[in-house]
Amino acid sequence: MHDAKLQPANRRIVGSERVTWTRDCLRRYSEGQSIRRIAADTGRSYGFVHRILTEGGATLRGRGGPRVRRGR
Repeated sequence: MHDAKLQPANRRIVGSERVTWTRDCLRRYSEGQSIRRIAADTGRSYGFVHRILTEGGATLRGRGGPRVRRGR
């Protein structure tokens, strides 16, 4: 299981627990997981995960996944 365990969505995450959540979300995001996937796995909202990643200094990827150019 991940460090950021499934928690009630209305529970505040503060202090050292928030640092743990931030590290775990940053790791998972850098491994290629989407914000939506992380949110679903942890039981938190998209906005919460987005905010945690932003606070942690992540450079967010664009929408829609990777774009592959094909030669004509």
